Amino acid sequence: MTLDHWYDQAITAEAYIEGMAKHKENLQRVYDQFEIPQDDDFFRNLEARSLRVIAITEDWCGDAMMNIPILLHLAEKSHMQVRMILRDSNLELMDQYLTNGKSRSIPVFIFIDDEGEEVTHWGPRADAVQSEVTQLMGGLPDKESSEYDAAFKAAIKTLTGRFTTEEKMWHDTYESIKDTLEKNI
Repeated sequence: MTLDHWYDQAITAEAYIEGMAKHKENLQRVYDQFEIPQDDDFFRNLEARSLRVIAITEDWCGDAMMNIPILLHLAEKSHMQVRMILRDSNLELMDQYLTNGKSRSIPVFIFIDDEGEEVTHWGPRADAVQSEVTQLMGGLPDKESSEYDAAFKAAIKTLTGRFTTEEKMWHDTYESIKDTLEKNI
């Protein structure tokens, strides 16, 4: 299937957010508190490309909860249309964007032009955010340990808290998306 087909099958960001069962309040908190930098030349260049975005996501994903509001601000500023497509019911598309060739990590933002051709894609995390996640998860007990599940849940709770409050993570994400776009527009 073409990317235009996937875009047409996807739902609007508004419909996605309205239907969220998990992380809706956290996503809204990040959206309300994140302020996009005034990169006027960048936004003019981006707007001139008339890009659209397919965001592969799920509402249970903490990374998506933090990254989608940043994408939405960028899209609003540069007049890009964003559509959301759920990973778990669209594995044919997801499997074209595996992290490290094997993981179905989300979100993935696919930027397409007027002809439906991919210009670039981004996701699932900014490198700086990945370093923070790796450091936190690196302290977990061995997966076979009886302590692993509780420690993993505690780490996810910590990450969710950080994703909803740490402006540095938001700005690192914005800069990562921006850098990816600037290299390809």
